[in-house]
Amino acid sequence: MYNRLKNLLSPIFIFCLVLLILNDFLLKATFHNVFTGKLSDFCGLFIFPIFWCALFPKFKSWIFILSGILFVFWKSEYSSGLIELVNTFFPLQRTVDPTDLLALPVLLLGWLHVKGRKQIVISNSLLPRLATGFIAIVTIFSFCATSQRPYLQSFDHPQYVLLRSAVTPDVKLYDKFEFYRKDSLLVVKVNYQYISRPVMNDDYNKNRSLKDLDIDARGQIVDSTSLMSPGKITALTIETPQGRDALRFKGGRLEGRFTRTKNGRMIIEGFYKMGIEDSIWTFRDSTSNAVMKQTIVNGERTRVEEFRDAKLVSSTGINTRVDSIRNIYIKIGMLALCMLGIILLLRQNYRKTSPSQLVLKGYWKWLLCLLSPVFVWLSYMGLNILLIDYSPDIFETLATIIFIFMATCPLMFVAVFLIKLRKEIDIVLYCLLFGLACSIWTISGILIELIN
Repeated sequence: MYNRLKNLLSPIFIFCLVLLILNDFLLKATFHNVFTGKLSDFCGLFIFPIFWCALFPKFKSWIFILSGILFVFWKSEYSSGLIELVNTFFPLQRTVDPTDLLALPVLLLGWLHVKGRKQIVISNSLLPRLATGFIAIVTIFSFCATSQRPYLQSFDHPQYVLLRSAVTPDVKLYDKFEFYRKDSLLVVKVNYQYISRPVMNDDYNKNRSLKDLDIDARGQIVDSTSLMSPGKITALTIETPQGRDALRFKGGRLEGRFTRTKNGRMIIEGFYKMGIEDSIWTFRDSTSNAVMKQTIVNGERTRVEEFRDAKLVSSTGINTRVDSIRNIYIKIGMLALCMLGIILLLRQNYRKTSPSQLVLKGYWKWLLCLLSPVFVWLSYMGLNILLIDYSPDIFETLATIIFIFMATCPLMFVAVFLIKLRKEIDIVLYCLLFGLACSIWTISGILIELIN
């Protein structure tokens, strides 16, 4: 098995693998453009058949042919039934986009790469074997992570759009929508949307997903529907399981006052501006005297107040996107100062003890280089939990472990074998230093996406 998998140590294979993971977990979230959308297809279609050829070298031709067929099937509407079946066991997501088929010529490049290069000759020592196994595990992880299900954006405030339609769509086909007919008009309640996982689940991100809500809803409803005329004012009242909702639309978006009553008691009152919440929103409990008021500025909540029997119980301020960006700048500055302090401590230890050094046997040095990423990751996770609202999913956690391992091992090798350790405390200081650097990298990526 090792003799087969060692061909995965090809530099171009490793480059495409790292680029695929980097694009799925950083570049897509940061830039949101066509290039990052296609990059995963090109890299994935290159490494996928090469990986399976390494496992089954006798079936190279069939592997490349089937890879092309499976890619076309995956990107077509015909795979929807299979995806729904698999989703009951493992969450998958894919976008039907014919332009993704532009990546198919990459299969030819992969074929030429497999057929045109010589067999890699690597010693059977422990390090190459570990590297080979690590690359194989990372490759399987990349195949799973690139098709993970997108983030589910739910809404705290009722969201409706207004369309024209001659028929009522079958509600069984649309789990995210509820439909209410009013003559030739179709009121669509949007319960949630699938979007790319946001770097911060705040009101600003939610408002971005609401920008073209009527257009998005109309595109997802296959029955004959059309958009409302822009600027046309329509006032409607509909009966829902939650209560009676009084709606006012401008075109196809909510505009102006919204109320919800239940059993003759008003339980929600607020205002919309082109589908985005605005001004003061009031929520009343239908069975008690509890009242919650939300102050909303430009679609973002700035304060939440809770009342009971007309008395203020609690008042909580909420950071807007501008506040979050300012706070992240402060956190990056604090982390940078901590890094500078650790570097000065390491320099002081080096100068005070030079030319003596910490004596370690060779195998302990190698073990230290291989195990240090674990402690770097622990310090990184602790810093992120402390400084940011960090709740990564399983794929992001695994991707972080992989990147930290790939970055920390070479750096620790330089520290141990070239710079040389002076004191036992240097091991802790280096792990903290690299953990701080990883945290600054992550928080800087969050800052870039928030600014964009």
